[in-house]
Amino acid sequence: MDFKSVIRTIPDYPKPGIMFRDVTTLFGNARAFRTTVDRLVQPYAGTRIDKVVGIEARGFILAGAVAHQLSVGFVPVRKKGKLPWRTISQTYDLEYGTDTVEIHEDAVERGENVLLVDDLIATGGTAEAAIRLIEKVGANVVGCSFIIDLPELKGRARLEKLGKKVLSLVEFEGH
Repeated sequence: MDFKSVIRTIPDYPKPGIMFRDVTTLFGNARAFRTTVDRLVQPYAGTRIDKVVGIEARGFILAGAVAHQLSVGFVPVRKKGKLPWRTISQTYDLEYGTDTVEIHEDAVERGENVLLVDDLIATGGTAEAAIRLIEKVGANVVGCSFIIDLPELKGRARLEKLGKKVLSLVEFEGH
């Protein structure tokens, strides 16, 4: 599968100089979407996974499909204030300022094995915050899976420094 051929690139979005990688075109292509989910699941066949955690928002789509294929639960990581019950949170640095992500306090349990899924890894800040959230409750992140890696932004290296296995299906140069 040539993933680059089914991912739309939108120049100068959301700001000048950014090449936005739009995976909604991949999601709309049944064969590409199925192949994506299969390739994200395959490395974990035979591995004990208790939950799949998806990062807001496109990560929800992927993580839900991966959780379905693995026959395990799905957990959303959301921006602060979006979850309706008691949460735990993790704040992380952005280029200018900070942001916070949350999960429900009972979303994952101590000792569970978790697979983290999102559409794209750039700097790795949000993914690292999600990992720290999961580990706060004593769960184990056994892998981090993405469709797209932007290697120039060094997110993969950031997660690998945390000792995490990182899988991506395609790389794009630039931001």
